[in-house]
Amino acid sequence: MSMSDPSAADLTVVIVDDHSIFRSGLRADLADGIRVLGEAATVDEAIALVVATQPRVVLLDVHLPGGAGGGGAEVIRRSAAQAPNTRFLALSVSDAADDVVTVIRSGARGYITKSASGADVSDAARRVADGDAVFSPRLAGFVLDAFGAVSGETAEASDELDRLSAREQEVMRLIARGYAYKEVAASLFISVKTVETHVSSVLRKLQLSSRHELTAWALERKLL
Repeated sequence: MSMSDPSAADLTVVIVDDHSIFRSGLRADLADGIRVLGEAATVDEAIALVVATQPRVVLLDVHLPGGAGGGGAEVIRRSAAQAPNTRFLALSVSDAADDVVTVIRSGARGYITKSASGADVSDAARRVADGDAVFSPRLAGFVLDAFGAVSGETAEASDELDRLSAREQEVMRLIARGYAYKEVAASLFISVKTVETHVSSVLRKLQLSSRHELTAWALERKLL
């Protein structure tokens, strides 16, 4: 376990992974303004480090040695109460449904695969710190299934959707599933600026304030 001096100006993170090469590579690839307070390689080390440093975000591997064998999910369960302002972003080579669901049920606010770039991880960490839920697009379905989302629209949801144009509904569903703006733009063949405009309009019409609230809204109405 390693630690460094705090800086209020930066987004503070802790990296938890049992492979030192991955930790070093991720630390080097994180964007400017994201400062690593420390690294840990086991469940027990991670819990001690999170409690001691109180980072804004923990970049957390799903499979870790130590503890009671619960891996990243155990880190969240055992440290969350002692670090109430810390959020957890799971990073894993696994895209297995069980892994995704277990760590999300434990309290992680996002789950992305280790194939993501340093820029993608940095963006996801900032979004999680801001209160968004962030998932690699192909993993979003696991989360929706796990929390009971099914296709179909209630009468209430239909009325609310009538406020949105067809294009706004397309953008809304992709954003609610965790797609980044650039991924939505590529999927719909529109510019990132146009995506931003649609998202602002959707949030205003639905009287929501963030992507996280939009995801919760869509899940509650079983729109995804």
